[in-house]
Amino acid sequence: MRKAAALASAAMAAAAVAVVSTVLHQRQRRAAKRSERAEAVLLRDLQKRCAAPVELLRQVADAMAAEMRAGLAAEGGSDLQMLVTYVDSLPSGGEKGMFYALDLGGTNFRVLRVQLGGKERRIIKQDSEGISIPQHLMSSSSHELFDFVAAALAKFVASEGEDCHLPEGTQRELGFTFSFPVKQKSLASGTLIKWTKSFAIDEMVGKDVVAELNMAIRRQGLDMKVTALVNDTVGTLAAGRYVDHDTIAAVILGTGSNAAYIDHADAIPKWHGSLPKSGNMVINMEWGNFKSSHLPLTEFDQELDAESLNPGKQVYEKMISGMYMGELVRRILLKMAQETRIFGDNIPPKLERPYILRTLDMLIMHHDTSSDLRTVANKLKEVLGIEYTSFTTRKLVLDVCEAIATRGARLAAAGIYGIIQKLGQHSDSPSTRRSVIAVDGGVYKYYTFFSQCMESTLSDMLGQELAPSVMIKHVNDGSGVGAALLAASYSQYHQAESADSS
Repeated sequence: MRKAAALASAAMAAAAVAVVSTVLHQRQRRAAKRSERAEAVLLRDLQKRCAAPVELLRQVADAMAAEMRAGLAAEGGSDLQMLVTYVDSLPSGGEKGMFYALDLGGTNFRVLRVQLGGKERRIIKQDSEGISIPQHLMSSSSHELFDFVAAALAKFVASEGEDCHLPEGTQRELGFTFSFPVKQKSLASGTLIKWTKSFAIDEMVGKDVVAELNMAIRRQGLDMKVTALVNDTVGTLAAGRYVDHDTIAAVILGTGSNAAYIDHADAIPKWHGSLPKSGNMVINMEWGNFKSSHLPLTEFDQELDAESLNPGKQVYEKMISGMYMGELVRRILLKMAQETRIFGDNIPPKLERPYILRTLDMLIMHHDTSSDLRTVANKLKEVLGIEYTSFTTRKLVLDVCEAIATRGARLAAAGIYGIIQKLGQHSDSPSTRRSVIAVDGGVYKYYTFFSQCMESTLSDMLGQELAPSVMIKHVNDGSGVGAALLAASYSQYHQAESADSS
């Protein structure tokens, strides 16, 4: 009897455990379904707020063109600075000789040597070297910083081979790409407005960066001078024009974003100098600072902007550039983790760390084509310390990446369309001339989805008749090679020859 009772009791206990287990499992399934529904609602809401239909993009482009005109009309007339670059003549392809470039824009700089052989031979040879700037020089003195740069330049010049000899009495000429805010006074002069990117040499602010570099070059005993001061966007425009004469504008889509284009000098009311011979002028738009009520901003954009080092500034750049898109994805995933169980019961600590998720990580996840989204899982584990994720979660992360990348790419296309519109090349009849947009930067170069989406969006905006006449061309290393090409375009010897022949 006792044995039978014990067996019955054990059976009842087992049945009770099974019932409890079933109830718990059902509750977990219901909770998981509720969580999945909540995640789906959040995703649909995000996609809706990030939507950028063509009608909205046309409004953004209209606003861009209007701000361009306002910025050209008067200093401070627009959030777009529309800086006059004093570049009125771009490379023709016929340039000959050896020219140097210095590309200084961060904790590293590059020196380049380019040999040009005219229309037949083009770029014969190109050498470059990258140099890291010691940390202490970023906050020491302008004298020490530029002496270090000039010494590296002199060492690079000393490596010229037998085929690099300049004609006797010829001075070496340098194109200087300086990717910090400057107020340009002429093609080869510009005063520093402020430092960025970890530099803090206060006594340099307000000084002419070209004069400082030329003095440092002379202290090295080097017979060289700066012929052109440019930023990376203008350099990209020059490099684009060198390979394709129909290039009308250049766009940088990398860590930051900017654009430059060629306008008629008489369409610049704030220009008070004599009209250049070419009748044209390259304008550095500084388009990252564009803002408009038509931009599809979300709470994540507003929070990112408010907590940034420059609140209210570079609003457009914060939606389309490599510095910020990955951070937007992180903020969205954090909210999803807070409001649902997307990553389990606890919020991953690393997910709360600003800028831990880079746009590079975002694009690697977005480009995952594996059947189980294994690359997404690996990135979440590697970057955010999230050990286990379901396929549903990985797909959700990929969809968030897609929403932010699609919006960024479509807004970039609207900016390009705004330039085309400002130049009057968006009329109803097909243009008889091609218009080429030179593009460079890591986001465009490596984020394939982004670049393809941007190009297809621009085609949609242009329409079937006009789209074939506008081309986007990738131009590699415009900030370096482009500076050397501008040094060639404005060579004192080339200018002298032109004067003699006229």
